[in-house]
Amino acid sequence: MLVLLPPSETKATGGDGAPLDLETLGHPSLTPVRRRVAEALVRSAADPEAARTALGLSARQADLVRVNADLFGAPTLPGLRRYTGVLYDGLGYATLPRAARARADEMLVVASALFGLVRATDPIPAYRLSGGSVLPELGTLPALWRPALAPVLAAVDGPILDLRSGAYAALAPLPDAITVQVLTERADGTRSVVSHFNKHHKGLLVRALVSSRAQLGDLAAVLRVARRAGYRVEKTGTASFDLVTAG
Repeated sequence: MLVLLPPSETKATGGDGAPLDLETLGHPSLTPVRRRVAEALVRSAADPEAARTALGLSARQADLVRVNADLFGAPTLPGLRRYTGVLYDGLGYATLPRAARARADEMLVVASALFGLVRATDPIPAYRLSGGSVLPELGTLPALWRPALAPVLAAVDGPILDLRSGAYAALAPLPDAITVQVLTERADGTRSVVSHFNKHHKGLLVRALVSSRAQLGDLAAVLRVARRAGYRVEKTGTASFDLVTAG
């Protein structure tokens, strides 16, 4: 099973790896588009005001434009050490036992507006680019990425659990992928979609999946592992389920 994670706006700073080398990243067929986006992102940083507008940044976030300017010179970190935030806190990659971390390295891929797909161990620098951003010289990112990403994902051998948010799912839609909705159930039995802690619960679910030795060949296997881990999950379609939390 391949698990597609959403990226995070927040990222760890610094790093101890060599500067970005696009040729070292997984899924080499994506390299031409990665290069186009990366070079356009660096060029955009030459006009900080225009770059802030394109990236949807406030004046207080001007430092993120400078981060993009140093894209090819900054140190790198493995992908699952670079991305931070509530989903990645729930996953707790650094605290996984060795076997679970090896499964995470094999199963987990982060959707990225800059790199398309980032494997757990791919060395990447800090950057700022969202799926909904529009770089003037490139246009919309879905139009750019879809022709490159769609064949890569179509070639995946086995099911895909798609945890991407809308802007990143638009880069390469996967109508047949397994999806999950996180709900909270109140004492009176009513339910509502979880917003703030949605990603955190998904991170915990992914931690349970990579910590299991079960073969995750289909939705039924995912549900079995989740239930063994103590989660309340309910199948809602041929490739969808709800994860229900207490309100």
